[in-house]
Amino acid sequence: MLRAQVIDSSRAGVKPPPPAAPVKPVGDSLGPPISARRAFLSSFLLPGYGQTRLERPGAAMLFSVLEIGSIGMAMKSAQDLREARAVPKDSIVGSYTIDPTTGLATRDPKTGLAVPATYIRSRIDADRVKARRVHYEDWIAAIIFNHVFAGADAYVAANLWDFRTNIRAGVSSGSATVSATFAW
Repeated sequence: MLRAQVIDSSRAGVKPPPPAAPVKPVGDSLGPPISARRAFLSSFLLPGYGQTRLERPGAAMLFSVLEIGSIGMAMKSAQDLREARAVPKDSIVGSYTIDPTTGLATRDPKTGLAVPATYIRSRIDADRVKARRVHYEDWIAAIIFNHVFAGADAYVAANLWDFRTNIRAGVSSGSATVSATFAW
């Protein structure tokens, strides 16, 4: 008789558990974590970010390091260009006029400073300024290229999210080998 009895939970004050939320399947059956457009924009604005969201840490590190290195070199080139523009007509004193009786440098009576005899021209001329400007522009172009290429890489990676492949290259006993594995 006891087995046939069922306790009514609503009368006992016990609430039934809430219905479980549907669980999304985990794995490659889903699409990429972000859309291809968002991946492009993420990596275009901040190289490596879209690759990080697409779980490609090697590519993310590559684009991030290239970005940091290119920015550092662009800053260095900009500093070199500023210095070259500041001193193209500058010169330094090569020698001073010497008083033959005392053997000391002749002094200007108005300023009290030694009177220069010869000058050495600056090694920075118009051609060097132009070369440093081109060098700076090259680093700016490298930064732009890195942004565009990182965005394109993230876009392609998002579109090829479900296409898993593994490509290996190696050298053994003087011969190069390349192998590819495709998952169907």
